[in-house]
Amino acid sequence: MLKFPKIHFILWLSFLLLLLTACKPSPHPKHPHYEVTKPKVKYAPNKKNLEKMVKKLKGSPYVWAEEGPNQFDCSGYTYYMYGSMGIDLPRTAREQAKVGKYIKPSKLKYGDLIFFDTTKRRNGKITHVGMYLGNGWFTHASTTKNEVVYSNLRTSPYYKKRLRICRRYLPDTKGASVATTSSMKATPWKTKAFSELPQTSHKKGTQNMPERPLINHTGQGSFFVQVGSFSGQPKKALLHKIQKLGYTYKIIKFPRDGKQVSKLLIGPYTDKTTARGILPKVKQEIEPHAFIAEIL
Repeated sequence: MLKFPKIHFILWLSFLLLLLTACKPSPHPKHPHYEVTKPKVKYAPNKKNLEKMVKKLKGSPYVWAEEGPNQFDCSGYTYYMYGSMGIDLPRTAREQAKVGKYIKPSKLKYGDLIFFDTTKRRNGKITHVGMYLGNGWFTHASTTKNEVVYSNLRTSPYYKKRLRICRRYLPDTKGASVATTSSMKATPWKTKAFSELPQTSHKKGTQNMPERPLINHTGQGSFFVQVGSFSGQPKKALLHKIQKLGYTYKIIKFPRDGKQVSKLLIGPYTDKTTARGILPKVKQEIEPHAFIAEIL
C-alpha cells in the first residue's frame, strides 16, 4: 500500500474536492439570469408525460432564478414541467399558488402542486413549491440539497407543518380546459390532515412511484418500538410472533442502494412514555436490540 506525506494527501484531497464541486453550478450565482425563458411545448398535458419528466429531471441542479431545461429553482421546476405540456403557469411560487383548482390534502393526486411557507416565523407567505407524486411523496428543487429530489410529507415534520395550499392544473379529461384562476386562501397543514392524505393501493403488478414508502397503518400516534431493519420483507414467523404476543405492527418499505429495505415497528403509541413501557418486554420477548422511534 502506497503511503503519502500528510501535506501531499491534504493537497490531493483538496484538489479532488475542487474537481467535484466545479462540476456543479452555484445555487446562488452572483448575476442570476432573471429573464424568463418559456419552455417549448413537447408533450400533451397528462400524468404519463409528467412521469417522464420527473424521472428525467431528478438530480438536476438547483440554481436560483433558473427555469430549465438543465437547472431550476423550485418554481422554475414546476413552471418548466407544466410549460412543456402547454400549460402556462406564473413564474413564481406565490403566483402559481393563486391559480388552478383548489384541492384539499385528502384529495391530492399525482401532478398537483403543493405550496409551503418556509419562513422562520411561518407568516403565511408562499416561498416554496413541489409536485405531489402519491403516498405523501413529492418532487421539488431543494434549496438544502441543491438539486431536484423526492421528499415525503408523512415522514418530514418540516414540510408537514409548512404546507399551506394545494392546486391542480391538469385537465380532468382529454381536451378539457385547464383549471381557471381562483382566489388564494391559506390552509395550514394541521396534524389531522396528515392522516387525510389519500391512500394508494399497491396491488401486485401495479407500477408505483419511485422511492416512496408503503405504510400499513395500524392506529394513531407517532411513537414506536423499532424491532429492526430487514432486506426485503420481514419473515412471516416473526410477524406472526408479534401478533401472537398481542402487539400491532407497522412496516415501512423504502429503497436503499437498489434494494428494498423494510423497517418493522411495533405500535403506534400516542406518547413516548407508553412506548418506553413496552420496550423492555419487546427486548425480552422479540428483539434485544429494539429501540424507541418517533415517526411523524
